[in-house]
Amino acid sequence: MARKNRKQVFTNVEVIDAGAKGKTVAKAPDGKVIFLSNAVPGDVVDVQTFKKRKAFYEGKAINFHKLSDKRTEPKCEHFGTCGGCKWQHMAYEHQLYYKQKEVENNLIRIGHLELPESTPIKGSEAQYFYRNKMEFSFSDSRWLTLEEIQSDKDLGDKNALGFHIPGMWDKILDVKKCWLQEDPSNAIRNEVKSYAIKNDLEFFNTRNQSGLLRTLMIRTTSTKEIMILIQFYNDDLNKREALLEHLKQSFPQITSLQYVINQKANDTIYDQDVICYAGRDHIFEEMEGLKFKINAKSFYQTNSDQAYELYKITRSFAELKGDELVYDLYTGTGTIAQFIAKNAKKVIGVESVPDAIEAAKENAQLNGIKNVEFFVGDMKSVFNDDFIATNGVPDVIITDPPRDGMHKDVVQQILNIAPKKVVYVSCNSATQARDLELMNANYKITKVQAVDMFPQTHHVENVVLLEKR
Repeated sequence: MARKNRKQVFTNVEVIDAGAKGKTVAKAPDGKVIFLSNAVPGDVVDVQTFKKRKAFYEGKAINFHKLSDKRTEPKCEHFGTCGGCKWQHMAYEHQLYYKQKEVENNLIRIGHLELPESTPIKGSEAQYFYRNKMEFSFSDSRWLTLEEIQSDKDLGDKNALGFHIPGMWDKILDVKKCWLQEDPSNAIRNEVKSYAIKNDLEFFNTRNQSGLLRTLMIRTTSTKEIMILIQFYNDDLNKREALLEHLKQSFPQITSLQYVINQKANDTIYDQDVICYAGRDHIFEEMEGLKFKINAKSFYQTNSDQAYELYKITRSFAELKGDELVYDLYTGTGTIAQFIAKNAKKVIGVESVPDAIEAAKENAQLNGIKNVEFFVGDMKSVFNDDFIATNGVPDVIITDPPRDGMHKDVVQQILNIAPKKVVYVSCNSATQARDLELMNANYKITKVQAVDMFPQTHHVENVVLLEKR
């Protein structure tokens, strides 16, 4: 029996809201929600659905009857194909509105929490060119647009250096200009591609696992230092060194020029040897006179300017007087711990990634900070009664967990310790709301501050201050 076609078309539908994961929201005639990927609240559209679920549809706007006044012209020529900046067609003040709304909705609906008077979201001064780290992939068979496929013209060069098409692991969009990282990022990427084509360097083929050039990472800092890391698949000394030397001569401002030879099935570098070809094997970021050493594998917030705003808000919420013991959970490379150290008696940082803790210790030594101590281990195992007995009961806990939020055992341990204040920094307000609900009987939310780290996307950070009831 033929499977019933579940695709439907709804006409003259008004887009009424923005939802989770960057989707916008409309209502179908049958009352179900429709999630759309290519519309803005205020648009009136015809919708083609491609998924039907019990409570909602997923679809795409195929015809626009009226364009929303919240729209703006996307700056990037790759908008709509590249999956990076899904909100670039929405004016920035409206992006901020929907980000703040999502945070508040999650805390109220998921966490059933009572919120204090709203503080406006902290927008980013730079709405473009704000990222300090970009990773690009090479491919010998670039993504072709429908127009190119249907065209009888010579498609020319098939090589690509750019981004994965959303949901397609082997398809790479060739990027001419990316609006996310300031110059010389675009110039370096385009020069690498141009040199590679002129000199017959093979671009990677993901399906066959073959070729020379695999990925390109560019990291920059607010102090104008630049790190380049090229990942090679084949180990070809002459071709590799010729390319690296060309980059070194063409861009003398490069601080750190490194490479990896990676013949694994995936292109992660965390288990690979990184080799420094020229310059240092690290770059430095600075914040309020503190220096943070960043190597090829280091984690650092990808929007340096907004990281500074986020950390200032965190410090302000903690209201440290100088005599407190502070625990910084999920400390990463210890940036928050070191940033607040001068305001506290002592800061204890805990993190599960050994390399991150090594970096935290090294940076603390570099900065001459003596009142911080770092421990490595799985949070729910390390953060136990013995740990508290050894290191002391904290007056304040700062927690900045990954997207999944805190393990319930960690939440319970915070409740057992009962510090006067908890400052909860989150990149996912849905899991933050879940955790806060578990703490609601003991702690009252007294401050909430959303921070936009990633303009042109739906992502948003949120900081909450909890005080003992």
